[in-house]
Amino acid sequence: MPLKYQIPTLLVYSRLLLGFLIVVVTLLRPSFYPLYTVVFLTLGLMSDIFDGIIARHLGVSDEKLRRLDSNIDQIFFICAIASIYLQQSVFFKQYIWPILVLILFEVAIYMVSFIKFRKEVATHSLGAKIWTLFLFALLVQVTLTGQSQILFWIVFWLGLLTRAEIIAIILVLKQWQNDVPSLKQAIRIRKGLTIQNNRFFNG
Repeated sequence: MPLKYQIPTLLVYSRLLLGFLIVVVTLLRPSFYPLYTVVFLTLGLMSDIFDGIIARHLGVSDEKLRRLDSNIDQIFFICAIASIYLQQSVFFKQYIWPILVLILFEVAIYMVSFIKFRKEVATHSLGAKIWTLFLFALLVQVTLTGQSQILFWIVFWLGLLTRAEIIAIILVLKQWQNDVPSLKQAIRIRKGLTIQNNRFFNG
């Protein structure tokens, strides 16, 4: 594997390691383990931001890498959320029903993608990226304080909107494609038009 391909690939896999580290510190509970959790969450977010940027800069942002990125994203956030649940279970019990709704929407995305394309979703939409930032902020807040109100509901409603857009993108596309910024761009692709590049997203 060429070195320029290894760099973004290692960044992607580093997120897998960070997810497992969050689980480890949660189970072992060393001194200041919530701070360790926040550090690992932050490093995971940074790797998620820069793996795509570096891959596009090096010209190696292909389907294989983007699918790997999506799959490890899921594992990382499952590890993080499960661990934070163990740390702050009262918060999760307080918001159990809206959390279950979000989980159902996430499952629906993968079901629609597998039914239509026999592949997992890897749209990496702009809306989903923005939602991830809010989700990160929420997880940090819950880890450190055990509570959230306004931020939680922002994450909930934004999550529903972005999940619905991703489902719409999948339904609009005729063929599976990664890195589709929005429903508008999916419609352009369906019409046979070129996708509009964004410097930070797919430029």
